[in-house]
Amino acid sequence: MHEPQHGPDRRTFLRATAVTGAALTFGGLSAPSASAAPGGFPDYTYLRTLLTPSQLRYNPTGEIIFPTVRGVYDKLADPLGRYYLYYAPHDAPGGVCLAYGDSLEGPFTEYPANPIVSNRWDPHYSVSHVSSPHVMWNADAKEFWLYFHGENTTTRLARSKNGVDFTYDRTVLTTAMLPAGTTETSYARVFRHDLPARGARYVMLFMVNNTTNHRDIGWGWSADGRAWTFAQTPLVRHSDVGAVNIGGPHLLTRGGSAFVVYNKDKGSGGDVMITEVGADFSLRRHLGVFYDSRGTAPDNGRSASPAFGTDGGVPYMVYEAGDRLAGSIAVARGR
Repeated sequence: MHEPQHGPDRRTFLRATAVTGAALTFGGLSAPSASAAPGGFPDYTYLRTLLTPSQLRYNPTGEIIFPTVRGVYDKLADPLGRYYLYYAPHDAPGGVCLAYGDSLEGPFTEYPANPIVSNRWDPHYSVSHVSSPHVMWNADAKEFWLYFHGENTTTRLARSKNGVDFTYDRTVLTTAMLPAGTTETSYARVFRHDLPARGARYVMLFMVNNTTNHRDIGWGWSADGRAWTFAQTPLVRHSDVGAVNIGGPHLLTRGGSAFVVYNKDKGSGGDVMITEVGADFSLRRHLGVFYDSRGTAPDNGRSASPAFGTDGGVPYMVYEAGDRLAGSIAVARGR
């Protein structure tokens, strides 16, 4: 296993070897390259806050987490806006929510009938909370596929033609699918990514916890996005990057390789980190800080759960800003 890379020499090397003008792929979206951040990805700079709990009509707990943004202008005949932004409170009762807007820089308008998925869905489940919505556009099915957790032991799938009205599909991940002693399998994101040797076309990244109470990044693969096989050891361990906990993983691809970006807990620095895993997920090259959380508002020393998109060829990162369960949804612009 490759050890984490530190110091200015490594970053200078990455800057020097990045290929200016190459294509970046952010979970299926492409953007122009900027030779700056580890792996040759753009440097992102905080732009503004997009959603604050106190300004939302549906605000049962005073907190929101885990944004996912999707361009829908090329998928729907009459969308509410060019972009759909999904998010949720975490604490009970949670609830998957939607906002929409015409620019990734905002503003976003809260959907008036939130939550679009609640913690009770007869006859499928009745749980304390549902949260961490990740919506993937499934081009094969021409549907929006929503992965979400509730409880923290279970990840579920729902499907929609319009990105608003969802039909329940199935459970896709539980702690029972991981080694004995696993206590949490949640905060999952799914991406279209071919792994020919495994007969897979989709990859899932998620947070996994066990009785040691240190959170790592787990992963799995699937031919259809519904039936999954899961690695029984973490993809990235908290100890690999000097953290107590890591989570909020997202897949980026560039130059024929794959990278996982994820956040550290605030006590371990609160930054977004990046690890190169290679096109076949056999590599472990820890490249360091991807996005340095600011000490000022709204980050207040913690940036988490990044999601990515492009608007007019400009790359953006939408993320949790601030203390866990006390933050907002913010956007940073790449250059």
